[in-house]
Amino acid sequence: MAEIGGGCCPPMDLMRSEPMQLVQVIVPMESAHLTVSYLGDLGLVQFKGLNSDKSPFQRTYAAQIKRCGEMARKLRFFKDQMSKAGVSPKEFLGKDVDIDLDDVEVKLGELEAELSEINANNDKLQRSYNELMEYKLVLEKAGEFFASAHRSATAQQSEIESQQVGEDALEAPLLQEEKSVDPTKQVKLGFLTGLVPREKSMVFERILFRATRGNIFIRQSVIEESVVDPNSGEKAEKNVFVVFYSGERAKSKILKICEAFGANRYPFSEELSKQAQMMTEVTGRLAELKTTISAGLDHRKILLETIGDKFEQWNLKVRKEKAIYHTLNMLSLDVTKKCLVGEGWSPVFATPEIQKALQRAAVDSNSQVGSIFQVLRTKEMPPTFFRTNKFTTAFQEIVDAYGVAKYQEANPTVFTIVTFPFLFAVMFGDWGHGICLLIATMYLVLREKKLSSQKLGDIMEMAFGGRYVILMMSLFSIYTGLIYNEFFSIPFPLFAPSAYECRDASCSEATTIGLIKTRDTYPFGVDPVWHGTRSELPFLNSLKMKMSILLGVAQMNLGIIMSFCNAKFFKSAVNIWFQFVPQMIFLNCLF
Repeated sequence: MAEIGGGCCPPMDLMRSEPMQLVQVIVPMESAHLTVSYLGDLGLVQFKGLNSDKSPFQRTYAAQIKRCGEMARKLRFFKDQMSKAGVSPKEFLGKDVDIDLDDVEVKLGELEAELSEINANNDKLQRSYNELMEYKLVLEKAGEFFASAHRSATAQQSEIESQQVGEDALEAPLLQEEKSVDPTKQVKLGFLTGLVPREKSMVFERILFRATRGNIFIRQSVIEESVVDPNSGEKAEKNVFVVFYSGERAKSKILKICEAFGANRYPFSEELSKQAQMMTEVTGRLAELKTTISAGLDHRKILLETIGDKFEQWNLKVRKEKAIYHTLNMLSLDVTKKCLVGEGWSPVFATPEIQKALQRAAVDSNSQVGSIFQVLRTKEMPPTFFRTNKFTTAFQEIVDAYGVAKYQEANPTVFTIVTFPFLFAVMFGDWGHGICLLIATMYLVLREKKLSSQKLGDIMEMAFGGRYVILMMSLFSIYTGLIYNEFFSIPFPLFAPSAYECRDASCSEATTIGLIKTRDTYPFGVDPVWHGTRSELPFLNSLKMKMSILLGVAQMNLGIIMSFCNAKFFKSAVNIWFQFVPQMIFLNCLF
């Protein structure tokens, strides 16, 4: 297939793919890494896998790939932590700096250990802070309940004592004897306090009542603001509860139910003095924890900013090293195990550049033996390679999205450079919108050197990559907009006055009746008199529809003619008589 030549179409950089050759490279082990690195920077060799019979773990550089994968994992961890902290990696604008991979590995390990330790300590402190915040709420809400109960009990006792003052002295001893209770028969109630999620509070109360057969008394108080749960670390709406019970059996049931409902329990004292003391202690510890957490977060941010300064450089180094070792695994060891043998495809024009890269790698690695480069003869179908530049790359990618042409087939990109933006302009045609699009695109084109070295958003990155496609779209849109005579959907007599005038005041409401031709035909595009008339929509729709059909049929004919060029180039008479001829007949007979 590499010997194919001739045909109706002359060979061109874009019209036909580049002539390819199968090459063999024999590289000494000491210069293999640098050789693959230089060839990768060149980007003109596609290596073939020669170790398909071995699993990935049996290949020569499996350990190095695993090592690079571990470093890539650490970098992903750093990136995730930086995104959570709102720290952006510093852009790496310089060229590839020669840094040692071993040093990068050691540095990444140290930074990961330090950052993990900081995160673990921060999590513990944050959990303690959240627990103390809940404890403080329990002290406030439960304290209010016990204080109100104490005031109510005191008021009742005073009322009873005031009633007893006016009673008869003879009856008083009998009443006192009647009301005296044996201390051994008194029942002391225990209680538990804590917080329960608000959406579970009613079910929680119902289950407690049923489990203890109603032998409990529960009070709940709503917390207005959301609190951070110490276990999950997420905000949740909760209620403070106080449960009074009798007996250890009831207590064990209540504890199990609290655990099942995720209710956090906290100790509480009945004595007001102890409550005040506990509140003071909790408030002081909260202030200390807040200061400690703030200092830890500041230290963590400084560490992440230090990582961000070198992140892009490290990431580029690790990705490049991993790609180099993946490529080295595609090469096979020779019998002596002192050289690596690789095979791959390269364009014919790239031979001198590849040889220079091999020589430079041998010199830079201080290898005593140079690499051997030779061309192999083969009957395999070579891959397709088109040389592109910054203008044609986006168009080539659009074509490749639908399908890549076979080796030495005619490349549709040559025609797509014109047809794709022009067909867009047929639909978009408005020279006002076209000018706006042109101004926006010229900004991207004129500042492409600066923008190409910056990180852009997803949408902006896509627009910048297709800036020359949009540029062609805008130019063709201005052209078709002048033909349609539309400037933001408003007609303008740019080239000459309208060729028609109204015979009377009512003619503007008619179709074309009442219009008198008083001048020569409008020189370019649609006469502005058509806009605003009743026949504007039928006329312009008819014009655009018929033009679209003609352009579509012309483009389909172009595709069939390209298949004829391919058949002539590959000297296939069968494709000419049984593919090209029937397609041309059927297509043109239908239209």
